[in-house]
Amino acid sequence: MSTHARLMAERRDTDARIAALHRDFDGIVEANALVAVDDEHDPEGSSTAFERAHIASLLAQARDHLDEVDRALERLERGDYGRCARCREPIPPGRLEVRPAATTCVRCAGDVPR
Repeated sequence: MSTHARLMAERRDTDARIAALHRDFDGIVEANALVAVDDEHDPEGSSTAFERAHIASLLAQARDHLDEVDRALERLERGDYGRCARCREPIPPGRLEVRPAATTCVRCAGDVPR
């Protein structure tokens, strides 16, 4: 599979995950509207609030990932894909296979400033 095809598949998968999370979130909101839940005083309210927060967090992560994939597609168009943003060395193909939107090589990814 070509790099472009792999990135487009990653983008489609992420779009599908975002759509599913939206449906889950909307389902929780609709279910709560039917029973007039008071999150603060209802014993189930805290778990409902947690579910909403959890799904909202997963949605934010999925949107961030979609942005990363879009930036990877832009790098591919520019001919800059697969180069470490930090050291400019090639990112190993195995890393790109696992993380197609990776911007750093393994060595630079591990060099966390202290």
